[in-house]
Amino acid sequence: MPLFDVYSRYSVTPVQAKGHQVEDADGKQYLDFYGGHAVISIGHGHPHFQKRLKEQIDALPFYSNAVQNPLQQELAALLGRISGLPDYQLFLCNSGAEANENALKLASFRTGRAKVLAFTNSFHGRTSAAVAATDMPKALAPLNAQHQVDFLPFNATEIVVKALESEQYCAVILECIQGVGGLEEPTTAFIQAIEKAAQKSGTWLITDEVQSGFGRSGDFFAFQKHAVTPDVISMAKGMGNGFPVGGILVHPQHKAIAGELGTTFGGNHLACAAVLAVLEVLESEDPLSAIPELENAFKSHAEKAGIRVKGRGLMLGLEFDHPVGEMRKKLLEAGILTGGSKNPNLLRILPPYTLNKTDWEPLFNAINHLSK
Repeated sequence: MPLFDVYSRYSVTPVQAKGHQVEDADGKQYLDFYGGHAVISIGHGHPHFQKRLKEQIDALPFYSNAVQNPLQQELAALLGRISGLPDYQLFLCNSGAEANENALKLASFRTGRAKVLAFTNSFHGRTSAAVAATDMPKALAPLNAQHQVDFLPFNATEIVVKALESEQYCAVILECIQGVGGLEEPTTAFIQAIEKAAQKSGTWLITDEVQSGFGRSGDFFAFQKHAVTPDVISMAKGMGNGFPVGGILVHPQHKAIAGELGTTFGGNHLACAAVLAVLEVLESEDPLSAIPELENAFKSHAEKAGIRVKGRGLMLGLEFDHPVGEMRKKLLEAGILTGGSKNPNLLRILPPYTLNKTDWEPLFNAINHLSK
């Protein structure tokens, strides 16, 4: 049976991996500066992660949310402590798109409004409402286009605040570091102005942390740099270190109402074991404390090479004066996995948190060689 192909794939077939090293079917080694699209957080093949999942497989791999699952309570408590958001309420699902879908649905339920405010170059997923709030026309089917979404420019404070005065939006949704959009960031003044205007108009503030969350930005969540209080925080990717899982954190003022949200697979036993393993490693090994040094080393290499840097933490990009498609192919041949974005001139770097600062050297040496 043929596959229904949807992606242009790398010409590499990984068969095993450890930390930030990947090996293909021919035994060739790669430095993973892509992280499976920002998914691998604590590293490939982490022993505690593997142990947690194997033990759960032996005990009980799955049961639906029709029964009690103490792992969900354990996960909620640990996530609340590590993230610094112990009062937020956790709803678990299966992906980032599903997380944003539920966030938007919840905002619409509670406000009674149908319109959403989103931003240019945003990406929130490929499900119905999430893709409607994504600035990617080719991904929008006629069915999705029926959703009412207004797109405004990123960091255009006066325009956005004025739009929110209309009290027509159920939610304003934004990434605190745009992923697919090219690592653009909101200013603190911009996002704080949104928060103030949203509170005044009864509009929910949703921060999309699907890619930037679970430490990738250097903070546990990227919005925390800006001292705002979202109504909903969506998350996925690095949350499960490769196991499919997503979720939303809902502000404590929005109490749960039975029947609004639901899921069969969300928060299943294996998914909880995966997220618990990630959180336990983040707490016990504290890889996030090394991220500022890794970021600074990256920026130092880039500065010496005369290359512009975008993003922060380990959600980084190198912006050139030319398209990087051919460079990415050459880097792959040299054994280095990287990512692209909507910005054709941006080389996106999304590695696991297991790097040492010296691991940047092969990347910049290869770039320097290709630039000659």
